[in-house]
Amino acid sequence: MGFGAELTAQIQEKAFDLLDAPIVRVAAPNVPPPSSPVLEKAFLPNEKDIISAVEKILGY
Repeated sequence: MGFGAELTAQIQEKAFDLLDAPIVRVAAPNVPPPSSPVLEKAFLPNEKDIISAVEKILGY
């Protein structure tokens, strides 16, 4: 429900045939966020999550 989700939806609707790979969303889990700063850091997407998503798209 944010800017990234809307952008993804627009691309999916209007340029699906031009995409070389499916759209993958890298986001926090769909659960209430923790209030502890330490747990919040583990909860939010990080570099490892982004790299994993790119590798999934590329088939590594």
